[in-house]
Amino acid sequence: MRIAYCDCFSGISGDMFLAALVDAGMPLTELQQGIAMLHLPEKVELTLKETHKGPLRASQLQVQVGPGEHHRHPTDIRELIEGSDLSARVKHDSQKVFDLLAQAEARVHGVPADEIHFHEVGATDSIVDIVGAALGLEYLGIDRLYASPLPYGSGQVKTQHGVLPLPAPATLEIARLVHIPLLPMDASHELVTPTGAAILGALATFEQPSLIVTGLGVGAGKRDLAWPNVLRLMVGEVAAGDGSPHILIETNIDDMNPQLYGYVMNRLFEAGALDVYMTPVYMKKNRPGTVLAVIARQSDEQRLAHLILEETTTLGLRVQPMRRYEAERRMTTVSTAYGDVPLKLKILDGAIVQAVPEYDACVRLAGERQVALSAVYGAAMLAAGELLRSAQHTRHM
Repeated sequence: MRIAYCDCFSGISGDMFLAALVDAGMPLTELQQGIAMLHLPEKVELTLKETHKGPLRASQLQVQVGPGEHHRHPTDIRELIEGSDLSARVKHDSQKVFDLLAQAEARVHGVPADEIHFHEVGATDSIVDIVGAALGLEYLGIDRLYASPLPYGSGQVKTQHGVLPLPAPATLEIARLVHIPLLPMDASHELVTPTGAAILGALATFEQPSLIVTGLGVGAGKRDLAWPNVLRLMVGEVAAGDGSPHILIETNIDDMNPQLYGYVMNRLFEAGALDVYMTPVYMKKNRPGTVLAVIARQSDEQRLAHLILEETTTLGLRVQPMRRYEAERRMTTVSTAYGDVPLKLKILDGAIVQAVPEYDACVRLAGERQVALSAVYGAAMLAAGELLRSAQHTRHM
């Protein structure tokens, strides 16, 4: 499995993350071509230069935007992404980041999410940062993104809403929404921007993985600080069954409205659960009940246990350590007559042995094209079969 780890000791912004992706191996031309697929009415120019932050070499990305519409509503951005020529994975990841930003901004300003008029985060350079981040993760083949805790200090920052306290309200709200771990730091400058927080909040898991480093990208921040103001992106491979501790959380429930289980399941997945399943059972006094089971990383135990106690009628939980073996997984995209569909590849001993279309992407395409879901899924399976045959042929050559 190919993973990446963000070392955010000096914080993160959208342009720092994007510079680190390019420094780690994504060609600037690929990034420019991907941004061009958005068909933005304003001209966008990207330049990359090598710089130094203290004693460390780093790459610094500059986004120059020509005249045009620089502030958009969430619906404008959604239409921009969906109407682009970007892959299904890039569209999904980009929209996930913007949805988190909209939710945070809505809470901060006390208005519905769809009525938010983005300023800083809706500006063209932020759109480039977010879509560019999704493009870079896809290009580098990153299956899973990890991140360190984020630093926070104090002070003030000037925005189009006026002078605001640090951490910026939207940044702090994002941290609250997705439970980003924060570390105090003696700094009076903005270290984590809302865009940077949203990219990691939507796409990363906040833990330190075991990995074999095969690539490294260093992205520079704009400000010169008393320490090297850089973001380090470590790219590497992790072996299947890497020894990361996992747990099984279970509870028996016999007095909860069954309509609530779907909501609880969604909340658990959002909070980091690896798998959630429910088993019908008969409990004391022959009452029909349900065993709610959650497989998760040990580091997520407290958050998930609290969520179950909060959202269900149970009074207690059982937690057991467990061993877990995993096949390597990668994502790719295939083209069909209905549009691009992401595939999840199952890999054993370095060989692709299975390719499965992403269900949600097939549902979305079926709705957009007004065709049966089975037609879209069938077309994706045919393309997956071709990919498997080609991979097997190449392996045996």
